[in-house]
Amino acid sequence: MKVGVIGGTGRIGSRLIAHLQAAGHQGVALVRSTGVDVMTGEGLREGLEGCEACVDVSTPPAYDESARDFQEQAMRHMVEAGRAAGVGHFVVLSIVGCDEVPQVPYYAAKAYQEQALADSGVPWSVLRATQFHEFIPEVMDWTTERGVVRLPPTPLQPVAVTDVVNLLVEVVLGPPTRARAALAGPESFALDDLARHVLALHPDGRAVVTDEDAGLFAAVPGRELTAPRGATIGPTTFDQWLRDSWPA
Repeated sequence: MKVGVIGGTGRIGSRLIAHLQAAGHQGVALVRSTGVDVMTGEGLREGLEGCEACVDVSTPPAYDESARDFQEQAMRHMVEAGRAAGVGHFVVLSIVGCDEVPQVPYYAAKAYQEQALADSGVPWSVLRATQFHEFIPEVMDWTTERGVVRLPPTPLQPVAVTDVVNLLVEVVLGPPTRARAALAGPESFALDDLARHVLALHPDGRAVVTDEDAGLFAAVPGRELTAPRGATIGPTTFDQWLRDSWPA
């Protein structure tokens, strides 16, 4: 199967293409470096030529209110170009709980993207994942000031990128479900405690302070970002990922 991957050189997309190719399929990266601009649609129709499926794993340039415009333009162009190219399966990687926290602009944009795809009339599937293990150190850096990491105790159930890609391959190669599936990691933590796990195994001199008003996740009131009922549970624990990613 030939699969067009919007965002095919990023954290998820590059691994997805590698997995597809290892399984005997063809993954095509649809990114600016290959002549594709999802914001304008330039090159997308040509890039999807011969593709049986198209998956969007791209991220917007910013996680603020501008994310809505990015998702709106990207989805419209993906559907239009895919229809013209005869694509039979449209897939989006989204976020668990995105429709439950509209006060977070990026999550609201992802919820819009999902609904726009569902309303488009094309054959579709959505895979929602919880926050990636790999995302936690980035969140820590965002809220670090003068050697202190300030984070709220927001409940998260992070999942490894490898586990996301493994299930995403199955979704992409399978038939359109016209439904939203969910994937989460095996354990739930408070976000500030996740940061403490990171620094316990890989100390760098920073301390963690619980601050309910700090950062993006301060706007999430409850357990919206943990596994919903019926979610697939990935096998990789956060500590396993930490040890494998940063060996001592």
